[in-house]
Amino acid sequence: MLLSHAFGLFTHPDEEWASIRKEHENPRRLYVAYVVLLAAIAPVCAYISTAYFGWTIGNDRLIKLTEISALQLSVLTYISMLVGVFALGYAINWMARTYGAKEEHVPSNGIALAAYSCTPLFLAGFALLYPVPWFNALVFLVAACYGAWLMFDGLPIVMGIEKERAVMYGGALLTVALVILVSTRVGSVILWNFGIGPVFVSG
Repeated sequence: MLLSHAFGLFTHPDEEWASIRKEHENPRRLYVAYVVLLAAIAPVCAYISTAYFGWTIGNDRLIKLTEISALQLSVLTYISMLVGVFALGYAINWMARTYGAKEEHVPSNGIALAAYSCTPLFLAGFALLYPVPWFNALVFLVAACYGAWLMFDGLPIVMGIEKERAVMYGGALLTVALVILVSTRVGSVILWNFGIGPVFVSG
């Protein structure tokens, strides 16, 4: 049932958001059955492409990561994604009262809105099986834009607020999302200094 929402958000998003609000799914079940599963797509595809396919730069020299390095970075990316979705969901609930929505003791709707809004980014992970930087960047840019639109579209429906307030609410949440993104990237760089950085090999 949870995974069926992923398809619905691309075909009839308004109806799907209304269905998601009615479900009021337990955050823990939603996280395990949806986020944990779909968030694994990008790290797994990245591991396969960087460790086994490689990519070319400059003079067509094939570059790969060692299997251990690819695994470490994939796991790090996976954890960052899980933390990011969780943090965004709590931010949605924490700011709810400010924008006229009801703050929940158990942030079911906030977590659901964050999780399902990130669906395009989760599915964009399949693009990493074709390790061409410009192509990957384009796919993730389109996915991020659609994910942002999904959040704007879903806010008034899932959180029960007026569309006018949803614009300001959504803008604040996008700022939070950027802060989370920067924080996870900075954290990754810090961990690189402790020996979890990329190790390249020629193909």
